[in-house]
Amino acid sequence: MKSSRRKPSKEKQYILKLFVAGMSPLSVHAIHNIRKICETHLKGVYSLDVVDVNRKPVLAFGEQIVAAPTLIKKMPLPLRRLIGDMSETRQVLLGLDLPAGVLPMSHEA
Repeated sequence: MKSSRRKPSKEKQYILKLFVAGMSPLSVHAIHNIRKICETHLKGVYSLDVVDVNRKPVLAFGEQIVAAPTLIKKMPLPLRRLIGDMSETRQVLLGLDLPAGVLPMSHEA
């Protein structure tokens, strides 16, 4: 039986930037989580740029980053910002404005 999950349209490209502070455990966790989410739900329709605010503070200042890790969804509009380690997959997918058919089912009864 085919899954009822729909993948995002091929015309819609997701441009994402993840701002981290060095290679702390929290940063590494956020990078791992967002890459896994992207490969599972956005394969072939996303670009992910990881920016270390310790190495490129000007980029963080330009994007008004006040906490790290912060994920910015540049495209498709509207722009969204998500803060944290990206471990709440459902919340990340909602923040990326993915169609309801792509969201994993809740485990709640």
